[in-house]
Amino acid sequence: MMGTLATVLAKKKIRTFQDRYMATVTGDIEDVDGVLKITRIHVHYRLKLPAEKRADAEDAFGNYITLCPAAQSVIGAIKITHALEMEDEN
Repeated sequence: MMGTLATVLAKKKIRTFQDRYMATVTGDIEDVDGVLKITRIHVHYRLKLPAEKRADAEDAFGNYITLCPAAQSVIGAIKITHALEMEDEN
């Protein structure tokens, strides 16, 4: 997911170097009929970018998941949520 979002951001000329782009991923594992199963994944992205690129970043974030092979492979079995926190670069 992170790689797909980085690709979409790059197409909009938004850099995703390590000092600008990171993600924290959490999830829930539950007992479903005696079997441990990942039921939810939440990805919290943090992105430093020029203020004038915020609209482009929001557009990329709103569309990338439909292009993501990993997300599309599990979306029916695992609930995926995500958030984008943006910070203006200095």
